[in-house]
Amino acid sequence: MAPVNLPRQASVSSTGVLTRRTFLRSALAAAITPTVLQACAASPGSKQAGQGRSGPGLRASGGMLVDKAGREVCLTGVNWFGLETSVFAPHGLWSRSWHDMLDQIVETGFNLLRLPFCNEALEPGRQPTSIDFGKNSDLRGLGSLEVMDRVIEGAAARGLRVLLDRHRPTADAQSELWYTDAVPESRWIGDWVTLANRYRNQPAVIGADLHNEPHGPATWGDGNAATDWRLAAERAGNAILKVNPDWLIVVEGIEKYGSDAYWWGGNLSGAQARPVRLSRPGRLVYSAHDYGPGVYPQPWFQAPDFPENLPTVWTEHWAGLKSQGVAPVLVGEFGGRSVGEDREGVWQRHLVAFLKQHRISYAYWSWNPDSGDTGGILKDDWRTVDRAKLDLLATYQWPRAR
Repeated sequence: MAPVNLPRQASVSSTGVLTRRTFLRSALAAAITPTVLQACAASPGSKQAGQGRSGPGLRASGGMLVDKAGREVCLTGVNWFGLETSVFAPHGLWSRSWHDMLDQIVETGFNLLRLPFCNEALEPGRQPTSIDFGKNSDLRGLGSLEVMDRVIEGAAARGLRVLLDRHRPTADAQSELWYTDAVPESRWIGDWVTLANRYRNQPAVIGADLHNEPHGPATWGDGNAATDWRLAAERAGNAILKVNPDWLIVVEGIEKYGSDAYWWGGNLSGAQARPVRLSRPGRLVYSAHDYGPGVYPQPWFQAPDFPENLPTVWTEHWAGLKSQGVAPVLVGEFGGRSVGEDREGVWQRHLVAFLKQHRISYAYWSWNPDSGDTGGILKDDWRTVDRAKLDLLATYQWPRAR
């Protein structure tokens, strides 16, 4: 029988800590007004149209990411979440300034910021909450999308690349498929096109992670328009590339392919035979999410040959696409509380070594400490780094953008 998979979710519990399990059975809330951001023009967070895109544009070359000069680039980054939650702003701004946060992300050696958001945060007039404006006076009076602008502008000034992650349709919960009653496919694509226009001349923004963790009824390559995630990714990706041909289109896996169940967003087994087809070559990046036994005791963690079995598990589900030169792979989320000698720590250390060996990009989950079942790079004071985690990740970090 296929295992029940419980992957990472950012949900606010009654204690204020985010866990994956607190809303596994919760339904999406009532529909919000279906507005698309077509009214958004160039903003302070995006360079004005006509200035021209500059900087280290990235493209796929076989299984590698390369810059404009053809040099290999690996993205070794971190997730800073919050814009997808009811706060509608990156978390932790109640404790310190966003400038300090970005400075510390740079100091700790990361070169990529994966920035989750929800479509609800993009609505005109949507206001962020839980910001200490004494520490973040330059955010006073800004809407959530304008806060995103500021963070992206600050990341660019520090040489960080930014990957935008459509994490949820609304702040209430993740969705199995890319669309819901509240946010239909037309709005999902329309919002992405608007963001692609908004940041088309901001070289720090490298692409679109189209939908976080497709799972449940999501299929791959069966031709069912209602569930085939591969076809939906093509529709959205090609719409984005019409207005912003330089962006990377990041396509996550699904949960179950045939009888093979894996982590939400982690199963790319079908992409070898049924690849995503984009209108522009060199724009496709596949992405998988992978977690340890601290999230759910998957059967491969209990196998008698653990941890020697892990490279085969990873290769079969996602890493083979990179090693066989099909397309680059980004592990868009992985993380856990332990990096010690227990099973979770052994899993996490083996995964980092595997990513380094195969030069696979990643974005660690998470910078935030308030991810309930993984913790973060920061400890609960929102300032002190978890030195054991950082020491592990420091064994595989690439430089920031030139």
